[in-house]
Amino acid sequence: MSPSDLPLQRANADLAFAPQLGPEAMAAVAASGFRSVINNRPDGEGGPGQPSSESVQAAAEAAGLQYAHLPVLGSMQTPEQARAMAELLASMPKPILAFCRSGARSARLCALASEFTPR
Repeated sequence: MSPSDLPLQRANADLAFAPQLGPEAMAAVAASGFRSVINNRPDGEGGPGQPSSESVQAAAEAAGLQYAHLPVLGSMQTPEQARAMAELLASMPKPILAFCRSGARSARLCALASEFTPR
């Protein structure tokens, strides 16, 4: 996969969203200039064909990316999860790429996270 093949939606210079990414995409993510990846999709949500967080993490780290797994349900994001996302967004190297099944959940979580100031 090349950087131009990544299905990105940019929020700003420091943050973008994407639908499900697998291990094979992590080199392209790094080549696109991202320094961190946040996976908001619970393992197994999409069935056995969905890559595990562990496999994506290994590929992300091999590509030189910092990785975090903050799984949230598509139907609901809690204040605790929004606070945890705010802390990740404040502490991880930028730019950051957050992904889930479609990218919408990650975008909603980031919007909720903006209400919290990390400690």
